[in-house]
Amino acid sequence: MSKKQPAKAAAPAATATGTPTAGGAAALPGRLTAAAALTALEGLALAGLGVYMLFVGIAGDPDSPQQAETGGVTLLALAALPLVAARGLRLGRSWSRGPALITQLMALPVAWTLYSTGGAMIVAAVALALAAVAVAALLVNPTATEALGIGPGQQAR
Repeated sequence: MSKKQPAKAAAPAATATGTPTAGGAAALPGRLTAAAALTALEGLALAGLGVYMLFVGIAGDPDSPQQAETGGVTLLALAALPLVAARGLRLGRSWSRGPALITQLMALPVAWTLYSTGGAMIVAAVALALAAVAVAALLVNPTATEALGIGPGQQAR
């Protein structure tokens, strides 16, 4: 005959500060949420520019419709990286930090190029550079890496 042991109650999950959350789901730290939001904003900006270029290539009068359409499709494809990374960050997936950091590293030369063109593009360049540096700093922050399960002695999710 086997003895039944009493079932142990499942402890609610704790946030990075150690406080349990409702329903047992761990809340993401604000730094990680901010990084996800900025990364998603970058992806949406790329997608918007891609749609605009496609529209101009099809309905507008560009110098080269084929070049505008190709550029639009390329930007839409590139927009997928930060959008997927932002979703992964929002869900607390450790794999998402790599694509998010790659996006920020790609944004810095783009910001420099925009800055070099001068004029109204300087404002866009400064905004892009600030966003890229901010997201990179947020993603390497120990609070964010701990929430993603990245670091020495932790298993990746």
